[in-house]
Amino acid sequence: MEFVFGSRWISQTESELGLGIVVGLEGRHVTIRFPAAEEDRVYATSQAPLARVVYQVGDNFDDAEQRQHTVLAVEEDGGLQFYLTRDEAGETTMVPETQISGFVRLSSPAQRLLSGHFDKAGEYALRVATLGHQDRCQQSPTRGLLGSRTQLLPHQVYIAHTVGTRYAPRVLLADEVGLGKTIEAGMILHQQLQTHRARRVLILVPDALLHQWLVEMLRKFSLRFALFDRERVDALLEEGETNPFEAEQLVLCGVDFLVEHADAADMVRDLDWDMVVVDEAHHLDWSPEQASPQYQLVEDLGQSSKGLLLLTATPEQLGMTGHFARLRLLDPARFADLDQFTAEQAGYQQINQIVEALTEESSLSAQQTDWLAARGVSAEGDKSAVIGELLDRHGTGRVLFRNTRSAVEGFPQRIVHPYPLQTEAGTQPVEDWLTHDPRVQWVTDFLQDMNRQNRDMKVLLICRSAKLAVDLEHHLHLKVGIRSAAFYEDLSIVERDRAAAYFGDTENGAQVLICSEIGSEGRNFQFAHHLILFDLPDHPDLLEQRIGRLDRIGQQHDVHIHVPYIEHSHQEALFRWYHEGMNAFVSSFSGGDAVYQEFAAQLTALESDGADLDELVEQTRLMTTRVRQELEQGRDRLLEINSCDPQAAAAVIADIEEAEEADTLFDYMADVFDVFGVDHEPHSEHSVVLTPTEHMLTPSFPGLGDEGSTITYDRATAALREDWQFVTWESPMVTGIMDLVLGGELGNTNLSAMKLKAIPAGTVLLEAWFTVSAIGPAHLQIDRFLPTTPVRIVTNGQGRSLGAAISHEQLNVLCKPVNKAARLAVVKEIRGEMERCIDAAKALADKELDGLRQAGHQRVNALLGQELERLTALRALNPSVREDELEFLQGQQDAVARMIEQSRLQMEALRVIIAT
Repeated sequence: MEFVFGSRWISQTESELGLGIVVGLEGRHVTIRFPAAEEDRVYATSQAPLARVVYQVGDNFDDAEQRQHTVLAVEEDGGLQFYLTRDEAGETTMVPETQISGFVRLSSPAQRLLSGHFDKAGEYALRVATLGHQDRCQQSPTRGLLGSRTQLLPHQVYIAHTVGTRYAPRVLLADEVGLGKTIEAGMILHQQLQTHRARRVLILVPDALLHQWLVEMLRKFSLRFALFDRERVDALLEEGETNPFEAEQLVLCGVDFLVEHADAADMVRDLDWDMVVVDEAHHLDWSPEQASPQYQLVEDLGQSSKGLLLLTATPEQLGMTGHFARLRLLDPARFADLDQFTAEQAGYQQINQIVEALTEESSLSAQQTDWLAARGVSAEGDKSAVIGELLDRHGTGRVLFRNTRSAVEGFPQRIVHPYPLQTEAGTQPVEDWLTHDPRVQWVTDFLQDMNRQNRDMKVLLICRSAKLAVDLEHHLHLKVGIRSAAFYEDLSIVERDRAAAYFGDTENGAQVLICSEIGSEGRNFQFAHHLILFDLPDHPDLLEQRIGRLDRIGQQHDVHIHVPYIEHSHQEALFRWYHEGMNAFVSSFSGGDAVYQEFAAQLTALESDGADLDELVEQTRLMTTRVRQELEQGRDRLLEINSCDPQAAAAVIADIEEAEEADTLFDYMADVFDVFGVDHEPHSEHSVVLTPTEHMLTPSFPGLGDEGSTITYDRATAALREDWQFVTWESPMVTGIMDLVLGGELGNTNLSAMKLKAIPAGTVLLEAWFTVSAIGPAHLQIDRFLPTTPVRIVTNGQGRSLGAAISHEQLNVLCKPVNKAARLAVVKEIRGEMERCIDAAKALADKELDGLRQAGHQRVNALLGQELERLTALRALNPSVREDELEFLQGQQDAVARMIEQSRLQMEALRVIIAT
């Protein structure tokens, strides 16, 4: 070793000392000062466990003032290294090694390898495996769709894939009740966030739905939204925040809260949001003369935010003005005039009739054929092609998605069971209602009978108020001995989770879950198929919400709806109005609000019998029949086709199922747990119990709490066990651990020995791994076109490429660890050969870069170029294609092409192999 005053070295046995500098030379001893540790060490020059630190072009380091530098060139003068660098301000400067910070820890593979720092074989194998999985995930056509705890339902997957891949999507999701608009919105958000198209998201909902959205986003998509109210805003202001909403990237807020507090609304308006989501958008009132404060707020946010999702179950046929009002929020330039929009919609009826004839294999009339010909569409072509061309011309096809229950299969039958009950004469004390209300005894008898028939049968009971739910649950549990749980608004989120989990437990769980009205919001209990409506709500939408907790896609049984009511009461009148007038128990009806508004005043004043009730029921029946017919006649067949293409959805689902292949992820994570020291015990097929240990490599393992957790890799199991973590390639646990592995030095060097007859003893081989590195804004998604693509090089000091002769997997089997005590001596002996191997590996890897860049340009042309051409041509036919979409695609294409040309290879891992 040659020591020079000011040269930099690192201890091969105590790397935690940081970077040392030679401060003394006396005879056969050298003194090294370690500024970071504030220690001096004296070593014998002939046996010092030290390694010279020399940075290479592309390496990074901090100077003594903690400014970061990137090495551009290296010069030597008098035994010292001088680095030409570009600093963090972009300026070029010469930095002598004496000015490098002592707090630097070597992280690049070459630095660590030449300094004698090696990782275990398992850590090295994990790093290489992570490189491969990262590359595969980046190139996946279903990127962003894997991480949601949802069923793979065609209509939801299709909408999520279609909308989620757009730049700054602005659409109206108008599926009917029970089809999962919240899930669709969550899938779109998850995809936008995973692909970096969006970073800051604001969700606005009615106050009653805040908890539903908070839980849904967390449980289904692992998205942790921050709930903002007056208390939180004031607390952050007191802490010194200028704009409290700026403190979080994902914000959930009540619409009415912002309307009632102008200061908070102004703070929200002042921020740039990538995506704004508005639920129950039909409550945003607008007319050409005036707009509600809620509408004005969303209009302001819609103009400043890039993306906008509006959710409503109200069909457009129930109000052209209201429908136009929502569309003008999405694209005020396109939907600027109500009269023009109304005329356009009338014109689309012609398209709708043609599509209906084509889908039903009917012959087109001469008038319809002429209408198509006038627009350059031949009726003689393939019918699917004709429909495709009409889709491109459809005015709202790109901004409106609406799936109907009649078009989507998979719903159960609804069977209603009424139970008229008699009560004792006279008025009973309110505080003694549990004793005298015949519904209580009926519920008791019903549950006990069901328990005798099938102990595992689950029953959901919903009533109006929290007090009623608590009183009834206490009575059933304490007085009758029925296994029960209560679910109401005064419980904390954790307490609600426990109640729901207790109800979901198939072995020793609750037989009945008793919910206040909140039980009809935010939770789906599809494992149950018996619903007791202890009382009836006043509005048909609330009734549909209650039934919708069980009547959803994926329900495996008929839904039995049990309605106990007291004879000659207002509840009996409600039952008759719902059942005889609207058939609301048996058949879902999206026009319920219109019928309710017509008869609400009469309904409130009615008793349970008499001519007035008979007349109201008949009037309701007639209006319901008329509204159902209007809805059916007004069905937009073209819109339904546009909202779900079954073949395209099936292809995406197949890609998702292939990408999330459980065994591959299971094996990878098992290696992760072994390397990081997390205890993992099998629970059931594709499910594992995780427990933290005292010997973990990191004190905080992603997604693992202090008490551990149970995880599952199986989508079906995750749907049943919401208390378990659903682990996919996109879940926070997996993405977090991949970032931890690749963001640090773990596993980036290894020293092994190998015995192989074909290779002479003493031969030094190097297995090197590189990835493609291109720097650019995340929203441009350069890794979609130029993925990190691991490049493997196996070579010797003479620069021969040997990778084709022996695979990585073969080396894993053949390589054995080198005795730890002998490593330093070995490294000193072969240091020169290792340096030659590293130089040879870099030269061989550089030859691969041109091909990778060329493939990147081909992807850009195939993905962006073709999409830009398609949308440019489509814009001539359909003004719903926004100009900013085209501008973004053109800008993205140009920017990504430049980044590809500036890309470089980055060294990721090195394994030195010594033949024995």
